[in-house]
Amino acid sequence: MISRLLVANRGEIARRVFRTCRERGITTVAVYSDADARALHTTEADIAVRLPGVTAADTYLRADLIIEAALAAGADAVHPGYGFLSENAAFAQAVIDAGLTWVGPSPDAIDAMGSKIASKKLMAAASVPVLPELDPATVTEADLPVLIKTSAGGGGRGMRVVRTLAELPDQVEAARAEAAAAFGDPTVFCEPYLATGRHIEVQVMADTHGTIWALGERECSIQRRHQKVVEEAPSPMVDPAMRDRLHTAATAAAAAIAYRGAGTVEFLAADDGSFHFLEMNTRLQVEHPVTELVTGLDLVALQLDIAEGAALPTTPPPVHGHAIEVRLYAEDPAHTWRPQTGPLHTFTLPTTTSEFGAAVPGQGAVVVRLDSGFAGGDVVTPYYDPMLAKVIVWGPTRGQAARALAAALVQARIHGLVTNRDLLVNVLRHPAFLAGRINTAFFEQHGLDMLARPLADEDAQGLSAIAAALAASAAERADATVVTGLPSGWRNVASAPQTRAYQAASGRIDVGYRRTRDGFLIEGEPGLVVGEVTATRVELGRGNVRHAFTVAAYPDLVCVDSVLGPVSLRPVERFPEAEVQVASGSLLAPLPGAVIRVAVAEGEQVTAGQPLLWLEAMKMQHEITAPTDGTVTHLPVAVGHQVEVGAVLAVVTPPEARP
Repeated sequence: MISRLLVANRGEIARRVFRTCRERGITTVAVYSDADARALHTTEADIAVRLPGVTAADTYLRADLIIEAALAAGADAVHPGYGFLSENAAFAQAVIDAGLTWVGPSPDAIDAMGSKIASKKLMAAASVPVLPELDPATVTEADLPVLIKTSAGGGGRGMRVVRTLAELPDQVEAARAEAAAAFGDPTVFCEPYLATGRHIEVQVMADTHGTIWALGERECSIQRRHQKVVEEAPSPMVDPAMRDRLHTAATAAAAAIAYRGAGTVEFLAADDGSFHFLEMNTRLQVEHPVTELVTGLDLVALQLDIAEGAALPTTPPPVHGHAIEVRLYAEDPAHTWRPQTGPLHTFTLPTTTSEFGAAVPGQGAVVVRLDSGFAGGDVVTPYYDPMLAKVIVWGPTRGQAARALAAALVQARIHGLVTNRDLLVNVLRHPAFLAGRINTAFFEQHGLDMLARPLADEDAQGLSAIAAALAASAAERADATVVTGLPSGWRNVASAPQTRAYQAASGRIDVGYRRTRDGFLIEGEPGLVVGEVTATRVELGRGNVRHAFTVAAYPDLVCVDSVLGPVSLRPVERFPEAEVQVASGSLLAPLPGAVIRVAVAEGEQVTAGQPLLWLEAMKMQHEITAPTDGTVTHLPVAVGHQVEVGAVLAVVTPPEARP
């Protein structure tokens, strides 16, 4: 029996495992890097063990340090979570060799599925349908387009779509470099690229007594950079006949490697219902909550049961209703999905009914579940994945689940960082999504620029700026120490209006207002009625329609929430300090990260759009390209350099600008 369990992971997955452990009376042990010293998973655990350092390579990927931590804390079991070392057969074996219980499949099973090349051969032998594997060296024009994939690892790392033979060598080289950096294995291969396929996966659970469950399917077709963004169960495309074939293939895959524990068999499906094996994830998946909500199962509890030798019942429970999960990322979809770092001032989801919960949904009652590794006051660092949380909703029908999930996201208060929240709401409300017409090219087909547009339109942003200005005026009066009974800007004769300026998504917004005996008058808005005004709440109305705006002010940021959509505003200083001058043509770092590859040298001629160098941050590589034709006249960075936001990476001087 497991009595003390260490989770070899961080963030929300560590907290998720801890929840089940608390219910079981199992003592919890966390490991944490220096960057995670005050993280939720660290402070919530019964015991926490420090892993010195901040990068994943120095901490969460150090199998030796994690096993030392488990032994030092008196743990008798290790749960790997997902990511990091969760699919590392050598780590699993080292845990077992240390006399600890490994909560996962056998090292042999992990190893069998660890290589996508070898696993596809294994699956073909088990009569599981697979796509043909192509050697990059033998790809021909007839094979195009192809998808380059890494043999080890996952999460979209190293994937490249290639449409011409001319670009294949460079893309293969880039994929190999990314694979080597991420997984320590540069092996890549190609397979036919299906631009509009659907990503369907089957959750399996197997015990050591020969029972294998197929717990329905999940659809994860809406992806960015080959990483899942929206997941749901069941899939809107799968009918009973297709579901039977998927279950047969998934259980055959698990049986072929004598699998035990929780795993996921992933397939790429076509519109005609045919499908092919992609890979098997030999661990718990990020999207496991949707399966928990439609089955009422606690998958972590089942993992612990199986690790302790328990047998599963003969048949799994049936699926009820529909569940949809979205991954809330600190990133800017409108600007190449750029990850965001910095303080998360406020993070609340008022409609939450369950945190990490796996309870059976009530009859007809919508369930809103939040799985998060962050809370208000935390800081998002550049060292790990930018996912803030998973928001999952169960409803009696798919339509009800989608509507409730969109509403929950709109009502969330997320202050301090740009996130993909608006994109997620726009997807959930899109007619194609609601009709179940989704595939892996959803963003390309429906226009990322439209899907990423702010929920608050230009008019709503203007009203939010007015609310921010009036709230700031009220806050100043609340802090006043003299003539406290008079309103801000009071004069005994008419004078110029008070003014404030903000930078919003739509551009600069200037607000002018006067306080009169009859209330506030807003410049340029003669019909706008101002109701209650406090430092945190402002009411504005046109005609008989009134809206309430909740205002939160932080250093250099004002966040305004209303039914019209969330708005972030940057106050414009009246007398800004002189800014540091940056040379024309400078390429500035869009986020903090490490320079992992440099493709040019000073003095080299480049063309617009040509890759110059690559930054690695938050588990992704970010390509920095030339903004124009010209000459690289300054290159202050090299491989291995750590850079901060705004650092000069290179200077490209156009021909006409050269002396």
